Amino acid sequence: MSVSDNIVGRCVVVKFGGSSLADGTNISKAAKVVAREAMKGTRIVVIVSAMGSTTDFLIDITKQASNGSVVSGNDIDDVLAMGERTSARIFSAALKANNVKCHYFDPASPDWPIITDNKPTNANPILPLCEKRLRKYVLPVLERRRVAVIPGFIGKTQDGAITTMGRGGSDATALIVARALGAKQVVLVSDVDGIMTADPKIIRSAKKLDEIDINALIGIADSGTKFIHKKALKYKDPKIDIRVINHRFCDLNAEGTTIRGALQKELTVDIAYLEPAMSITIVGNAISESPQILHEIIQQLKDAAIPILGMSANYDSIILYLPESLAEKILEPLHLVVINNAQALAMAVIKNIALIEIKGVGLEETPGIIRKISQALYSKNINIFGIFTITSSVQVFVDMNDVEKALTAIRNSIKVNSK
Repeated sequence: MSVSDNIVGRCVVVKFGGSSLADGTNISKAAKVVAREAMKGTRIVVIVSAMGSTTDFLIDITKQASNGSVVSGNDIDDVLAMGERTSARIFSAALKANNVKCHYFDPASPDWPIITDNKPTNANPILPLCEKRLRKYVLPVLERRRVAVIPGFIGKTQDGAITTMGRGGSDATALIVARALGAKQVVLVSDVDGIMTADPKIIRSAKKLDEIDINALIGIADSGTKFIHKKALKYKDPKIDIRVINHRFCDLNAEGTTIRGALQKELTVDIAYLEPAMSITIVGNAISESPQILHEIIQQLKDAAIPILGMSANYDSIILYLPESLAEKILEPLHLVVINNAQALAMAVIKNIALIEIKGVGLEETPGIIRKISQALYSKNINIFGIFTITSSVQVFVDMNDVEKALTAIRNSIKVNSK
């Protein structure tokens, strides 16, 4: 029998962001939303963030009170945790006022489920322990038809010390809980209608996406748009969808954006493009600042249906990485761009290049990854023709004759498995 089979009815994890709990009125509305859903028979786990800007307020007060002295990470964790712990107490009181039976969990209690390592202010959950305790302590609460209220962002070490999980901590809590309990969905309640085609504060014509795959989302997850943090996404189970909705609709079934899929868990190193590639370098005088030259280059690639494997530019040069098999279709047209523009001077081509990709959700948490890759290739006397970082991946161009040696060197340097 699966975990979800143990729960009669649908189980949903709902996380309320700080803006959704900014004041008593908002908390009252949020509690009523949960009460209405619970009346339908839905089993609900509520994850709460600190109210409004409480976390920032606590950080500022702590700094002022310490008169500029260094405050230990453990003390900061203790202070910051009070924001979410207070939210959980208030939210529970609001649920009871709406005649909803509930149970709130606190890290001081023996039934606290989220166990982490002891890294201050950026602790990592110990998933096997979290899952065991969530099933042991939270599942029975749901089976008794009570709403479980858990402060997000907070953990506790095996020795009993309070920890916090850093940016995205409350989202991580929600996803860990959903995974352990076999929830059908995680609902993130915030102050945005969903995930947009662009930041509406910058782009007026931005529109809401109905759904997005997690691998597309990862590229914008840390762009400053406050919907979900990349760190939290690695805890998403592929069978559990995330839905981002706006608290102003006062309905857990409101339209928003659904996030589907899951990220790969490990760093991998493999050939991203199996055929040989080529680099094309166009040099000149401030050519990267010439809209006309850039337009003509892109137009030639479009007309010839040439995929771009990589591209970089500086003041005096533009470098393109293209499939070598299409050289006859594109080299002469690109050369025409050079001779027809006074700012462009010459073009050089290097063939037989391989594209290696290092990717995985943990990449951004691997300090010095570029240095490790470069040193590994340098130690084997392998030349790097280009290197790019794109969201949770690094792409490296090397000579095709060195590709197997390069793969082995990089894998050994960062201790990853191939696909």
